[in-house]
Amino acid sequence: MSRQRLLTISTLAAAAAFAAGAAEAGQCPAGQSAVDARQAGAKAHSKVTDKVIGSIDLAHEAPALKSHKFRLRRLVVQPGGEVAWHSHADRPAIIYIVSGTILEYSSTCRVPIVHRAGDVATETHVTSHWWKNRSSKPAVLLSADILHDTSDPHTM
Repeated sequence: MSRQRLLTISTLAAAAAFAAGAAEAGQCPAGQSAVDARQAGAKAHSKVTDKVIGSIDLAHEAPALKSHKFRLRRLVVQPGGEVAWHSHADRPAIIYIVSGTILEYSSTCRVPIVHRAGDVATETHVTSHWWKNRSSKPAVLLSADILHDTSDPHTM
């Protein structure tokens, strides 16, 4: 097993173990969930860096998903920065907030969801959203996702 692949698997396992203890952190507040609660927000990425730090071509792994990659990315959203509105219709993801605070504007929540260091956000087929850093410090996130459109390696 390559060092990069082992690092990716180890990082994801650690994030999943940590997430088990933080299930309530960074969630839509009780009574605020709704279908289509929010329409499209930010239209372009702003003050965001997105670096793929590891990926696996799933065509060669069980369950052999052609044209899919399992990847881990590091995103840094600077103060005032935004991740544009996007959907997870065919790209499930788990986000771990490494440091900072960031707001998520989700189609499934009437109010912004506050994510702080140590929080985990799950992004499923029903998730459409955008993110904004309204703090004075950068927000650093790790994103593990299954990418279907491998021609666009940086879909947020």
